[in-house]
Amino acid sequence: MKGVFVTGTDTGVGKTIVTGLLARYLLENGSNVITQKWVQTGCSDFTSTDVRLHLKIMGRGKKDIKDYLNHVLPYMFKTAGSPHLASSIENKRIYPDKIIKSFRILSGSFDFVIAEGTGGVLTPFNKKRLLIDIVKKLDLAVLIVAQNKLGAINHTLLTIEALRRRCIKILGIVFNNPKSGNKIVLRDNPLIIKALSHEKVLGVLSRNNRLDNLYQEFIPIGKRICKAAI
Repeated sequence: MKGVFVTGTDTGVGKTIVTGLLARYLLENGSNVITQKWVQTGCSDFTSTDVRLHLKIMGRGKKDIKDYLNHVLPYMFKTAGSPHLASSIENKRIYPDKIIKSFRILSGSFDFVIAEGTGGVLTPFNKKRLLIDIVKKLDLAVLIVAQNKLGAINHTLLTIEALRRRCIKILGIVFNNPKSGNKIVLRDNPLIIKALSHEKVLGVLSRNNRLDNLYQEFIPIGKRICKAAI
């Protein structure tokens, strides 16, 4: 497999962190890897993009991807909102073929491309099309990132259902724990989701602001992701 798409069960669930951690894991295990954000919203320049955080986690900088920057970030909007809304407000149409071409160029130059989605799996980029349509076109497997909280069961199962309906391979689910929450709920969410969906629960990450410590937690999860991708 040359690539994976990282989606969230909602916006702000930690998929940017997981994307960066997976990229670092692959990098440290000998793969030439690059990340990609098909549609970045709410940013006026590169420094505030999700790709910038990916690179920070990987121990790299903008200079390391300067030859591929236009393909790493095919679309960037200042408007903070869904891609379809940001595109409409800024009068800049999103062309799926441009995203597909960018992904294929990167996959031709790198061992592995990790594409991070925008919001959830059914996020629209215009009034007729969804980002999941591009995932299907590229035949990418999907890694689901869920925030481990009350409501995670419904959000995660709906995400799984949407992917299955389109016959898209699911690698598994990574849960991000919040700073605080009902411990019984946090413990039960992964168990009941696994029981109901029969999908792989690849691990649970704590709320840790120290990236190096978080990466150490992620290493066994990275191993499971790679095993699931085979």
